[in-house]
Amino acid sequence: MTEGVRIRMGAPEDAGAIHAMLAELAGELGFGATVTSTEATIRSHGHGPRALFSTLIAEAEAPVGFALYFPHFWTMRGQPGHYVQDLWTTPAMRGQGLGTALLAAAAEASVRDWGAACLALSLHHHNTVGRHFYERLGFERASDDRPMFLAGPGFASLAGTRKAIA
Repeated sequence: MTEGVRIRMGAPEDAGAIHAMLAELAGELGFGATVTSTEATIRSHGHGPRALFSTLIAEAEAPVGFALYFPHFWTMRGQPGHYVQDLWTTPAMRGQGLGTALLAAAAEASVRDWGAACLALSLHHHNTVGRHFYERLGFERASDDRPMFLAGPGFASLAGTRKAIA
């Protein structure tokens, strides 16, 4: 990994930097206009007694990358794992091992914190640089899986179709 860069767990005060890096990632992928998260949503959902995700920050004098991940259970494997939702480094840091170091740190934390035995992530189909990066690490395409997504009115409708479960 690059000299002078350290990786640490994210803290509530990192919410602004995490949000800024998420915006950079979204812009690079062509999704900049779709980002609706805010510094406040990152802070409230990523920290506190019921945090929904963990974040690792790579920093030199300022943040230069991050990995955002959370627990995931693979029923077919019968074991816990973790899902990497976002991985990003500044363009100047690419090709120096920082992305690999962030993934390794997330894997180590997931093994320590909840006994993870595997890792999954999704890749945007047009991200060929990312695909080559992951393939070099040994990732394989899960050809039998197709990510599906429900949000907005569809999710609201589904979530409101049942009364509270007793």
